[in-house]
Amino acid sequence: MLNVKNLIFSYNKTPVLKDLTFKVVQGENLAIIGESGSGKSTLLKLLYGEYDLNFGNIHWKDIEILGPKHNLVVGPDFMKYVAQEFELMPFISVEENIGKFLSNFFPKEKKQRTAELLEVVELTAFAKTKVKTLSGGQKQRVALARALAKQPEIILLDEPFSHIDNFKKQSLRRSVFKYLKNKNITCIVATHDNNDVLGFANKMMLLNNNQIEAYDTPEALYQNPKTSLVASFFGEFNIINDKIIYANQLKLVKNSNLKATVITSYFRGNSYLIEADLNGNSVFFENDLHIKKDELVYLKASD
Repeated sequence: MLNVKNLIFSYNKTPVLKDLTFKVVQGENLAIIGESGSGKSTLLKLLYGEYDLNFGNIHWKDIEILGPKHNLVVGPDFMKYVAQEFELMPFISVEENIGKFLSNFFPKEKKQRTAELLEVVELTAFAKTKVKTLSGGQKQRVALARALAKQPEIILLDEPFSHIDNFKKQSLRRSVFKYLKNKNITCIVATHDNNDVLGFANKMMLLNNNQIEAYDTPEALYQNPKTSLVASFFGEFNIINDKIIYANQLKLVKNSNLKATVITSYFRGNSYLIEADLNGNSVFFENDLHIKKDELVYLKASD
């Protein structure tokens, strides 16, 4: 179990994180979300021991994770951190980059393990390709495979799919997170993308104003968002009569107290996101069909 207690950290007296306390059970996936500058990446670096805490402590099981004042080499052996800078070896192949972290004393096992990891990150076809010729997204996938090579007990991922195009992103997420779950590897992922969270994270932590604003399962936070910031992570929402209502919860009806005028329709693939004027304020709702500008509609929030 990862146990973080009363963590406080500042850069040059500028507060970054205040009084963070949380736990992550072995094998769980924790997603850390928040706006840019909220401290997501800093928290990962603290968990990895890159910085010294101002106050508090971090433990993995019974081992305290300490910063550079106490360790010549950053990062404990049982933990891997995949940053947004990949630090790969550009002049050797993809499989050689992954194999650098595996023992040469067992060549057959090394070959099998490398092949397994290439499959996990969907780079089997690029095994012999030199890293310097890869795209940014492909390099990010090599970095993921390298981090997994020694099967860490806990892995820290900072925006792990940010460089990967939409054609690969969905299948890669499923492959990587399924692998981590099957191997019982604890995963902490910092992300701004709700697709990295929904369907994969056991818990979700929202950082705001240097503190934890929300911490619960994604389902619980979606169903009962306490703040607009929580709701915004899940998609378009409205505040009507002081209540947060998602766009997919507003439905067209024949008559109601919510009478709005359509402003525009945005095509979303399997539906349209409709923006309408409700008493001088924009509201958003989803509909199967396009609705013309200036058309009057009646809306009702679904239960």
